[in-house]
Amino acid sequence: MTNRHSGPTRFRGAVKSQVRPSLLSSQGNGGVSADKKVIIPRSVTVAQLAELLSMSHIEIIKQLIRNGVMATINQAIPTEIAIKVARDLGFDAQDSPKSAVSAAQALADARAESQEDAGQMRARPPVVTILGHVDHGKTTLLDAIRKSNVVAGEAGGMTQHIGAYQVDQRGQRITFLDTPGHEAFTAMRARGAQATDIAVLVVAADDGVMPQTVEAINHVKAAGVPLVVAINKIDKPEANPERVKSQLGEHSLVIEEWGGDVIAVPISAKTGKGIDDLLDNILVVAEVAELKANPHRPGEGVVIEARVDSNRGTVATLLVKNGTVKVGDTLVVGNTWGRVKAMFSDVGKPVRRAEPSTPVEVLGIEKVPVAGDKFMALANEKQAKAMVESLAEARGPKGPVLEEVFASITAGKTRELNLILKTDVQGSVEPILTSLEGLGTDKASVRVIHTGTGSINEGDVMLAVASKAIILGFNSRPEPGARRLAEGEGVDIRFYDVIYNLIDDIRKALEGILEPTIVEVAEGRAEVRAVFSTGKRGKAAGVFVAEGRLTRGSQVKVMRKGKVVADSVISGLRHFKDDVREMLAGTECGVALQDYQDFEPGDTLQAYRREKAGRAA
Repeated sequence: MTNRHSGPTRFRGAVKSQVRPSLLSSQGNGGVSADKKVIIPRSVTVAQLAELLSMSHIEIIKQLIRNGVMATINQAIPTEIAIKVARDLGFDAQDSPKSAVSAAQALADARAESQEDAGQMRARPPVVTILGHVDHGKTTLLDAIRKSNVVAGEAGGMTQHIGAYQVDQRGQRITFLDTPGHEAFTAMRARGAQATDIAVLVVAADDGVMPQTVEAINHVKAAGVPLVVAINKIDKPEANPERVKSQLGEHSLVIEEWGGDVIAVPISAKTGKGIDDLLDNILVVAEVAELKANPHRPGEGVVIEARVDSNRGTVATLLVKNGTVKVGDTLVVGNTWGRVKAMFSDVGKPVRRAEPSTPVEVLGIEKVPVAGDKFMALANEKQAKAMVESLAEARGPKGPVLEEVFASITAGKTRELNLILKTDVQGSVEPILTSLEGLGTDKASVRVIHTGTGSINEGDVMLAVASKAIILGFNSRPEPGARRLAEGEGVDIRFYDVIYNLIDDIRKALEGILEPTIVEVAEGRAEVRAVFSTGKRGKAAGVFVAEGRLTRGSQVKVMRKGKVVADSVISGLRHFKDDVREMLAGTECGVALQDYQDFEPGDTLQAYRREKAGRAA
């Protein structure tokens, strides 16, 4: 990160890099007219680049954001970034002859800048998230750590539940995010925020590795975060830590005492046994990771949680990742901004400044941000408003579409195709997984980051957003909430009932020969509440339309316990005694399907239409 006055601020993964298709033909191959050719000087500000290209500085800032760079109007941007932005906007941009420097000089400049930054870097506390299966003791462990290791000098303070807190272990601080569960962990990653430095996986010694444990492991692997395992409930008579260690090995987590690199610590969150050992090992992992930040630069970080207080207005809990946040700073926070009026520590004490890895409650933000939103300090309110406007206009879809994968691979932007596989039964996972893993090419590999059985849920969608993955459903359909979330987040979900078709689509995507496919777009959902006879015509379903609409002639799937039991067409709709063409959400009606009568109360009808896959520009 560079100083706000010396260069742009990069948010890793802040916005997906995009190149407008309409401009592709103007790049290279002589496709740019003479008036589109520009020479970029070595040092250029956003305002100067806008003038050079005869464009608004807002357009330049938006294109910078699309390339993962946040800069204000008066900031200087490196030549290579300016050239990239100009080319993305359809210009044939070249270096100025005067800006050419020798490789040796460029290397010397880079080293000097690196040494200058390194001189200001300081070690910072690790930020830790607790993950694991439900009822394995995540919350109990967090409570035990908080009560026994309150930061020195703050004992007796009223601990505030602000979503994060710090503890003291042998004179060193550790920051814990008080949001246990991989759902919260992944939801933050989905918004581009890698808030966690270390993950602690809690596994009950009497229960062993469970389905949610496996999900948590996959989420941590996808994030690339160091992992420490806490084998909890060792005080129970039926505890079997050795069995847990063996089960972890089955999921590629080999503990240190068995020759691996995963630290496993036996603990009892109930009695407190082993907690000091766990904290010591967290500090060891943090030391190996060499976590550092520059406390002398303007602050930036991530939103842990936010709410509206009837007396204090918007209250946001921020975790400072780099720099220092001070009372009076102007912050851009996600799609909003504000001036820091007051800050409070995790024990409710007023503070004037917050350094890296410190969680604070902040007053003064205009609107309520979302957990996982990033924030950064700017020089003044004018810059903050301009940045919020640019961010709002520049945000694009988050998830890849399968047909776009090959173009990204060809351009060198993608080296891996991330997939999430959900099947109806466990027996289908292994053959599909084996086939997928053999599809890698010299340009890109296939990485299945998570597998599971049952319906596609919201956790699957959030993991797809966070990892830029495509979801493959084999005889598996999305839950209503997951479907809505996928539509809102731009996640591509593919449905298959033949393994060959699934494998063939992924192979074609990697080879660049995948034809645009026809996808299903949801139109409505209804719940079957009763089944009644219709005389010679057989049976009909009495339903409540929960979402969207049902239309006579529409395609509809009959879902039972997450599985498709029929795919038919609505042949009749009846409202009381009237035949109707359409029924909207919130109404009840009778539904007859073509060639299907075996309804059961509790079934779900999902109406849909088929259309060509694609994404709006």
